[in-house]
Amino acid sequence: MGTCIICGVSTDGRICSSHEEDVAFRFEGNRANQLGQGRYYEGTVDGFADFGVFVDIGDSGKVTGLLHRSELDRRLESLEWDPGQTVFVQVTDVHDNGDIDLGWSIRQEPREFRGLLVHDPDADPSTFEPEDEEGNGHAEAETAPASASEPAAEAEEADAESAEPERSEPEPEAPADGAEASEPEPEETTEAEEPTETEELAEETQDSAAESVETTDETEGPDEEAEVEPAERVPVEELDDHFGDRVRVEGEVRSVHQTGGPTVFEVGDETGTVEAAAFVAAGERAYPEVEAEDAVAVIGEVERHRGDLQVESESVVVLEGDAAHTVEERLSEAVNEEAAPPETEPLAATPEIESLDDELDAVATALRRAVVESRPVVIRHTATVDGYVGGVALERAVLPLVEEAHAGGDARYHYVSRRPMRDAFYDVGAATDDVTSMLKDAARHDEKHPLFVLVGAGHTEESIDGLGLLETYDAERVVLATGGSDDEAVAATDESLVTTGVTTATLAAHAAVRTNPDVREDLEPLPAFSYWGEVPKAYADLAAEHGYDDEDAAAVREAVALAAYYQSYEDKRELLEDLFWGEGNTGLAGHISDQFREKLETALETARPHIEERAVAGTTVSVLDAEAFTHHRDFPTLPLILDALRREGDVDTLLGVAEDELHVRGEGVALRELGADVAEAVPEGGVAARGADADSGHVEFLVGARKAVIDAAVESVGEQVGERAITE
Repeated sequence: MGTCIICGVSTDGRICSSHEEDVAFRFEGNRANQLGQGRYYEGTVDGFADFGVFVDIGDSGKVTGLLHRSELDRRLESLEWDPGQTVFVQVTDVHDNGDIDLGWSIRQEPREFRGLLVHDPDADPSTFEPEDEEGNGHAEAETAPASASEPAAEAEEADAESAEPERSEPEPEAPADGAEASEPEPEETTEAEEPTETEELAEETQDSAAESVETTDETEGPDEEAEVEPAERVPVEELDDHFGDRVRVEGEVRSVHQTGGPTVFEVGDETGTVEAAAFVAAGERAYPEVEAEDAVAVIGEVERHRGDLQVESESVVVLEGDAAHTVEERLSEAVNEEAAPPETEPLAATPEIESLDDELDAVATALRRAVVESRPVVIRHTATVDGYVGGVALERAVLPLVEEAHAGGDARYHYVSRRPMRDAFYDVGAATDDVTSMLKDAARHDEKHPLFVLVGAGHTEESIDGLGLLETYDAERVVLATGGSDDEAVAATDESLVTTGVTTATLAAHAAVRTNPDVREDLEPLPAFSYWGEVPKAYADLAAEHGYDDEDAAAVREAVALAAYYQSYEDKRELLEDLFWGEGNTGLAGHISDQFREKLETALETARPHIEERAVAGTTVSVLDAEAFTHHRDFPTLPLILDALRREGDVDTLLGVAEDELHVRGEGVALRELGADVAEAVPEGGVAARGADADSGHVEFLVGARKAVIDAAVESVGEQVGERAITE
């Protein structure tokens, strides 16, 4: 029987059951069922997966658990862990089959626990420590913050002191609710100091000259000498020149992140952003009254954390009145100036693009403003070649701006995300996913609501409800697309650029170069990758300047098409970067495109003999029963098969019918008219057109009405094509 190292009560071992979660354990067993559920263990990062992190518990290599991404307090992509790194996790469950569920620990340093004990399942449970050769139990060097014989109060005091990081200035106490934060008293000062009033600090922070923060009730006015050395306001962009100095930074809180140690505030002024760390206790929120979008004054010392500048704060004060207004005015002027797109030539000065000058500027301004305001940019695009190329073009332009604006090394993952969609519609399902993620990030990190950019989607009535959900939360919405559109959907966006005559990827590439002209060289070949038919000469020439002839461009296009199909919900950022800009990219593209061509040709060979031709209204409509004569549920998809059959030139108007969907390809076929005709002819068929044009939409129906739907669709398409022929 021993005593608990924390509370001193009698217990088996070094820790009582009430305080097991206050310490960490180093595991020396080799079976999962030897672990203690609910305990925190020291582990080693074994590897990463899309769904989480594998962590080895102990040194045997036989006990590995999964820390699922849903357990993290941040995005998996922004987790700054490396394979082999020592981490701390909580064992939340051990299954009968040996699987181990792990939970997140905000404490990631030994000093943040009340002790580090050894869990040896074969040792005497009264010690939880291995015995030395003399048979005496011994503690790890890091083990207990105080011996079991010390009083509990002394142990807690020792722990608190050991948990404090070394600082050049004394640590301030967290301000109480409703109280204003004040600058800490220097060590040599013995008199108690009154907290500074917000209004007093607000008046002082208006002037960028060095001013003192009032700290005592004895200071009658500005003429009297202050007891605390003033901190000079320094713009963020100049902090590198003030390394080691005590400074004041005034700006807006862009986000708040709670780590296992300090609270980290990302503060932006008119010149940039910097992280300010505030510590009261391990994992405890400092300055809980400070929220995202507050105007604040941060006083502290300029240091470096993992290579990036950081302000180790003494105080973080929310500004009010004139002081807050001054900060807001500085930021507003800077935002307007930085958000304005620089003058740049278009990628290709074609008539279609020159007519869209103002609209392209508006899209570029929205993207640049989001970066300046530290709002995440979420790019939603279709899982097609056009969608992927367009989405990557915008991502390529925004990423360098984000990295320039934010000091954190994970900014490219935190502030830019690209999320593909299977359909060309931004429906309630997609919007619900985005809103859920957005609200979670706002709750966890005080993150601002993102700018949503919809590429090749969001311009038809199917997206109205999804756009409305975003609007409910005041999330900005921008649409880039080609083809037909619906006025109500366009009205539900903040900026909308929908046109015809070019691909969506071409539009996106032109918007991207206006957003960031520095990436122009990377963007120039992209439009050529998005044209399945003849590539316009202007874009073919641009691709040729970068070493892509027609065959090379086709190889990249086909490689993207195949990659887009598999794991269509993933952004494939690294793979696409290799395809477009990596060394030996033609070799990679050629390897993947060979697979594309082999799979497509197999599908075409199967489909060609089963195309049925029907004569209607003086024209011929070709029908392919895709459910019977293709493997469209695998690659290639039905739209890819239909497009390839039409490019061969043997059919003019083609219907492809899956189990409960009908796709059509042909000049002069109006999808909405087709849907209305079939719905009228087969009222019990549950018929509905999805989309504004035939190239990106389809007609849905009930399986039981399939034959009647096909017959009615053939009649409608034949009449539309016949009428067009007569008119021409």
